[in-house]
Amino acid sequence: MKRCLIAVIMLCGLLAQASAGDYILHIYGNANMDGTIDMKDIEYLQEIIAGSVNASPLADANFDGKVDENDISQVEMIINDSQENITILDGNGKPVTVRLPVERAIVEHLDNSEMMMILKRTDKVAGVDLAMSKSEKEFPDLVKKTGVSGFSPATDPDYEQALSLSPDLLLTFSNKTAEKEEKMPEVPVVFAGLYYPNLINPENSSFTDAVHKLGYIMQAREQAEEYIDWHISKIDEIKSYTENLAEEKRPKVLIATLPKEGDNSIFTYAKIDTLSQMVTLAGGRSIAEDLPAYLESSYRIEVDPEWVIKSDPDYMIFITIVLTPPIGYDSDDISGISQALLSFKSRPEYANLTAVKNNQVYIINGNLRNDASKGLIGAAYLARIFHSDNVDLDPEDLHQEYLQRFLGLDYDLDEHGVFIYPPLINGPGKLEGVPDSFYQSYANDSEARAQ
Repeated sequence: MKRCLIAVIMLCGLLAQASAGDYILHIYGNANMDGTIDMKDIEYLQEIIAGSVNASPLADANFDGKVDENDISQVEMIINDSQENITILDGNGKPVTVRLPVERAIVEHLDNSEMMMILKRTDKVAGVDLAMSKSEKEFPDLVKKTGVSGFSPATDPDYEQALSLSPDLLLTFSNKTAEKEEKMPEVPVVFAGLYYPNLINPENSSFTDAVHKLGYIMQAREQAEEYIDWHISKIDEIKSYTENLAEEKRPKVLIATLPKEGDNSIFTYAKIDTLSQMVTLAGGRSIAEDLPAYLESSYRIEVDPEWVIKSDPDYMIFITIVLTPPIGYDSDDISGISQALLSFKSRPEYANLTAVKNNQVYIINGNLRNDASKGLIGAAYLARIFHSDNVDLDPEDLHQEYLQRFLGLDYDLDEHGVFIYPPLINGPGKLEGVPDSFYQSYANDSEARAQ
């Protein structure tokens, strides 16, 4: 209990320092409170031990409640990547110690799974939740791992099955970790914090910090740093086109869940959610910005259709995963997404909206929100939709680079996958977001263009 109280006090100190704008790596041993663990931390520890400076919140490298020579030894081992364990502050700000090396991890949900691919550590995965089984094309190696039922979405986790895999680590998707810690007391349960990417200020985001921490935990720091540099540089590239736009150049956008047939409910998204951040990064302005709930932590906001009509957005962007036929990496069929769009645009109550009359209603696949880097890629698609004359960025090229360079996938977006509809036009006859097999039919189909 005392150590937990100390950790909470330390976290308050960390948050105070982080507000200054400098990134802090949330790993014990980062004595000088910067973005890495290196020789400077040993020097700082020596000053603490000598009494010339006060102990910093992360100075207790071996997490034994005191700062001494043993912490210097631990930092030396972390630098040399020979440590037997490492203690981090997880995405909830709670200390978690992980024994190293991790040889058998259970991995929940898409973002953690993609991170194992980015870090080139899929061989260390012993089990996955059943979300992996839905996309063999996206997770060709992980779908072969043991499926652990009930973990994500967390319905009724099969802890007996999970423990039978003798895991060294559970990477959880949810920030609610108490039950898993209770049911798996010998297994470190890590909520890294990937759930909060912050596409506007990625350098200091929980997402970026999580990637750094996972690089240390999985002993894949080089891969983590390469990915972080790429991710931030691509966000900066999109910003170069959109962040200095005058307010009148930013279109009004409804970003919402695609309502089911016969359902009048409209759910838009709060500022904390990847979708709202995609709109902002892409140079748009969510019509939900003026709602009190927009700044609250809850990610989804139910709104009245009359409010949507009164707001009269310039663009309507709907996200969905469940369609028949399905969309995403394992589908080349646009009939489901095109029919869903036609069905929505046929609703008489929305007929006079600016977005509907100007054919600026789009449906995007849920992969462009839910996976590790897809918020960035989704923002690139939206930037081309909102500012096609000014944004010299090919979102499909960006998407392809991510799949090949970081996920290691032999997957051709020109041949496979349905992610956005209507597709974007990029030069004469070149469509993005649907496979090549539909180019000619779409180009010649005036009804499709009117959708």
